[in-house]
Amino acid sequence: MKMKLGIIGYGGMGYWHGEYAPRAGVEVVAAYDVDPKRLEMAKDNGISAYDSLEDFYKHDGMNFVVIATPNDVHKTLTIKSLHAGMHVMVEKPATMSVADWDEMVAESEKTGQILTVHQNRRWDKDYNVMRKVIEEGNIGKIQSIESRVFGTGGAFFGWRSFPEYGGGMILDWGVHLFDQLLDMFPNTKVTSVYAKLMTVLDQKVDDYFKVTLTLENGPLLHVEVGTYAFYKLPRWYVIGNDGTLQIDDFDCQTGGYTKPRYTDNPVAEVVVMTSAGPTRMMAPRPPETKEDFPLPKVETDWTELYQNLVGVMEGKEELLIKPHQVRRVLELIEVIFKSANEARSLEVSI
Repeated sequence: MKMKLGIIGYGGMGYWHGEYAPRAGVEVVAAYDVDPKRLEMAKDNGISAYDSLEDFYKHDGMNFVVIATPNDVHKTLTIKSLHAGMHVMVEKPATMSVADWDEMVAESEKTGQILTVHQNRRWDKDYNVMRKVIEEGNIGKIQSIESRVFGTGGAFFGWRSFPEYGGGMILDWGVHLFDQLLDMFPNTKVTSVYAKLMTVLDQKVDDYFKVTLTLENGPLLHVEVGTYAFYKLPRWYVIGNDGTLQIDDFDCQTGGYTKPRYTDNPVAEVVVMTSAGPTRMMAPRPPETKEDFPLPKVETDWTELYQNLVGVMEGKEELLIKPHQVRRVLELIEVIFKSANEARSLEVSI
């Protein structure tokens, strides 16, 4: 079965889908937008352009839509698309609340149409390399996972700087990073949440946040995102009871993991003298008592997401991005906002 894709919202991400979906064998046939300049761009790229949503839905042969609009209209456009007979993939975050998502899923079930979310960061190379090191047991039992993304520009673009449209870093990058970690621990409950959201540049939405999640019988998770940080920190930093993993960037160009090597030389014999006194506990480990390993090679293919959707349409596969997974992320985000607003840690079971 051929997927014939329509794009609702031919802005940054809508344009991206138009350029990249064909690599998965998808035929992009139509685009709807309220901006005439965006419609001209679609036409220039050989895509039928519509300024009427009703006319867009009537495009001959179109059977799937991706919704790439401001977050506040995701629910309305999803339900309209489902009732127009379209399968739907909505950009992240799926919508603004768990209640909205439940309504969207109910309409999907009522109409018999597919509903999923574009959580494409599950295919990021850095994420999959991190998972491989952990799941192969290379650094032992995991104690702590730090997931971090920093930018330096401090700027938001378009509607993302307005809270009423669903702007801010929690709903922009946070939703990706939370989805990655919850995907990694699908059967392990989050038991506590502490969140601090800030506006470093006096904007209307969060441009910096720190979130700490406690897992039931699992590692401590730390997620941090900032748009105005000038010194680079690792994309991933993972501590296990038999080693430490560091991945510096999205492309895994630098990083690795280090494990202890047991020798006859006592590690604690090394002493570092600081300006205020000596320390053995924080002294560097002698080279002969540790072993460094390169990051493993992992191949990822983002087109698997679209290929999966075709398989679901044909009744041959199950969704990779499942509604209950999306709901769990939205439930966590609601608790994160509550924790930040109340300035306290919250006990949960998510």
